[in-house]
Amino acid sequence: MRTLIKFSFVFMLLALVAGCKNDKTKAAKTGDAVDTKATPTAAAKNYSIASGTINWTGAKLAYDHKGTLNVASGVFSAEGNMIKSGDFVIDMASLTNTDLAGDAAKKAKLEGHLKSGDFFDVATFPKATFSITSVAKAETDEANCMITGNLTMKGVSKSVTFPALVVAKADGSLTAVSDKFKINRTDWGIKYGSGISGAVADEAIGDDFTLQISLEAK
Repeated sequence: MRTLIKFSFVFMLLALVAGCKNDKTKAAKTGDAVDTKATPTAAAKNYSIASGTINWTGAKLAYDHKGTLNVASGVFSAEGNMIKSGDFVIDMASLTNTDLAGDAAKKAKLEGHLKSGDFFDVATFPKATFSITSVAKAETDEANCMITGNLTMKGVSKSVTFPALVVAKADGSLTAVSDKFKINRTDWGIKYGSGISGAVADEAIGDDFTLQISLEAK
């Protein structure tokens, strides 16, 4: 009995630690995909994405993994620092792990598993897309735009809303950096290792993963 109590306490402590890691990261507002698409205004300037990176974090109980994805292409329209419309394409084959850089074998194994049918099925769905459906002003110190769009992964589209700081520069470029935000992978049918698919507690992989989008357009 003492062993069981001790194990339960340790498990609860580890779960608490894992849950506290992203306390400052808010869950994005998600819902059904929206049919309408944001359109540029007459006064808006057009931009093409020159570079873009998505930082991701996924957790399993008491530890997490981090990595990046590349934005392959995209376009925006904006009036000053306010985005009006836009779309971009994510190269899922570019998925890379960064926290296991010192262990090439583990790094390659994790990347291969994430690209497999258990997770993002990159062979079948090599691209993901984000299409802006609306943009509102964000009244915070960290963001000036509240961006809503359809995120499509593995053939599933869901509406996602997140804040971002958008800056139009004098040299004609534009940068957009989102706050860190969480989405639930099971909303896109990615259920491997999820508690909802029957994974036991100490083997379960967190349903939420954290994203931060950073784009530069010209």
